[in-house]
Amino acid sequence: MVLAALLAAAFLVSLETTLVNVALPVLVRELHASTSQLQWVVDAYNLVFAAMLLTAGSLSDRFGRKGMLLVGLAVFGTASVVGGLATSPGALTAARIVMGLGAAMTFPATLSVLSNVFTGRNERALAIGLWGAATGVAIAIGPIAGGLLLEHYSWGSIFFAMGPVAALGMGLVALSVPTSRDSESWAVDVPGLLLSTGFMALLVYTIIEAPTYGWGAGRTIAGLAGGLVLLGCFVLAESRTEHPMLDVRIFSNLRFSAASGSVTIVLFTLFGFIFLIIQYMQIIRGWSPLSAGVHMLPVAMAVAVGSVAGMPLAVKVGTKVIVATGLASMTAFYIWTALTLTPTTSYGLIAAQMVVLGLGMGLAQSPATDSIMGAVSLGKSGVGSAVNDSTRLVGGTLGVAVIGSVYASVYGSRLAGHLPPLLSARYAATAHQSVGAALAIAGRASSLGHPALGAALHQAATNAFINGLNAGCYVAGGVAAIGVVLAVVFLPAQPPTAVFDDVATGTGELGVAGLARLA
Repeated sequence: MVLAALLAAAFLVSLETTLVNVALPVLVRELHASTSQLQWVVDAYNLVFAAMLLTAGSLSDRFGRKGMLLVGLAVFGTASVVGGLATSPGALTAARIVMGLGAAMTFPATLSVLSNVFTGRNERALAIGLWGAATGVAIAIGPIAGGLLLEHYSWGSIFFAMGPVAALGMGLVALSVPTSRDSESWAVDVPGLLLSTGFMALLVYTIIEAPTYGWGAGRTIAGLAGGLVLLGCFVLAESRTEHPMLDVRIFSNLRFSAASGSVTIVLFTLFGFIFLIIQYMQIIRGWSPLSAGVHMLPVAMAVAVGSVAGMPLAVKVGTKVIVATGLASMTAFYIWTALTLTPTTSYGLIAAQMVVLGLGMGLAQSPATDSIMGAVSLGKSGVGSAVNDSTRLVGGTLGVAVIGSVYASVYGSRLAGHLPPLLSARYAATAHQSVGAALAIAGRASSLGHPALGAALHQAATNAFINGLNAGCYVAGGVAAIGVVLAVVFLPAQPPTAVFDDVATGTGELGVAGLARLA
C-alpha cells in the first residue's frame, strides 16, 4: 500500500511534464495564445518545480514527509482543476505556477519516504526500480493520455483529470504512508532556502530563455553568471552553518556526485531527443497527437523493463557496470537514429531503436538514483531526493535548450542554401522560424496554383529538419558517451558493506533510526 501510494504520486507529477504539450495547438485556437505565451504555459511549471525542490525537500525532512506529500498533492490537484477553468493564457500560466509548487512539494517526498520505509538493500533496490519505472513511463505516455483526452473532450480535460487522480493519491497516502522526519531537531536554514531557490530559479530561467535570445547574448551570460554567483554563495553559506539544509561535503562522495551526473546526462539527452522526435512524428510524418503518443509506447514499455531489471542486476554485478551499460545503450541509440532516420523510415525500425533507448534509460536511471539515495542519511533523505530531482529537471531543461539550439542552427543554415529562388523574403523569413511554418507555406503555395514552388519548399524544409534532428542526435550521443566514461571512471561499483549492516546492530547508515523503526 505504501509503495502504491508513492508510485501514484510520482507518476502523477511526472505525467504532467509532457501531458500539456499535446494541447498547445488547441490553446492557440481556443485561448488565442501566442508562441511566447505557449512557451510559458509549459515552462512556468518546470521553472517553479525546479526552483522549489531543494526548499521543499529540506522542509519535508524538518517538519514531516507525509504532511508535505499530502499538502503537495492537494496544491497540485486544486491548481490543475483551476487551470482547466482558465479563459486566458495568463490565467493558465498562473495555475501552472501553482502546480509547479505542488509538484515540488510532492516529488522529493515520494523518494525520501520510500528510502525510509524500504531500508534493506534488495527491497530498496526493487522499490527504487519501480519508482524509476513509474516516472519514466509517465514521461513517455503523457502524450498518449493527453491525446486520448483531446480526442473526446475539450483542452481543459487534461487539467480536470489531474484533480481526481491527486485526490486518490491523497487517500492512499493518508491511509498507508507512515509519518517520518529527521530525528534531529534543527532550526530552518533560511539563508540556504533562499539562496537555493534563487540560484535554481535563475539558472533554469536563463536556460529556458537562452535559445530565444542566443547563448552569447548579454542577458544569457549575465543570467548564467548570476546563477553561478548565487550557487557560490549557497555553498559558502552551507559550509559555515551548523545545521545546513544540504551538507555540500556530500558531493565529495562519488556515489552521490557521479550518480547525480549520470542522471543529469540521461535526462539531458532524453528530453532533447523527445523535443525533436515529437515534431518529426507530427509534422514530418503527419501523425496526430494521439497517434504520435501511441508510437512512443515502445519507449515506455522498455523503460519499465529496464528500470525494474536494472536494480537487481546492479545489486549482483555493481552499479558502475549497469549504469555504464545503460548509457552505452543510449549512445548506440542516438548514433543509430542519426544514421538511419529519414522522412520515410519504417516504424518497425523506429520501434526497435526506441526499445534500445528505453532499456538504456531504465538501466542507467534507477541504479544511479539508488546510489544517490544510499549516499545520504535517512534523516536527510528529503533533501537528497530533491538533489536527485533537481538533476533530472536541470538536465532535461538544458537538454531541450542545447539540443534544440543545435537543431535550430543546422535547420536554418541548411534551409537557407536550398530555398526556392522564387520564394519572397517575407515567406522565407517565416519558413526559417519552424519546419511547421515552412510546410504550411508550402501547402498554401501548392493550393494557390504553384505546385512546383510548394514541392521545392516542402523538400527543402523536410531535408533541413532531418539534418537538424540528426545533428541533435549526434550531440546527444556524444554527451551520453561522455557519461559512459564518467560512470566507468568515477562511479563506485557497490555501496560500502556497512551501509546495509543488520539494523539490530545499530551500525551503518541506519543506526539509531533503524533501531527505532525495528522497535
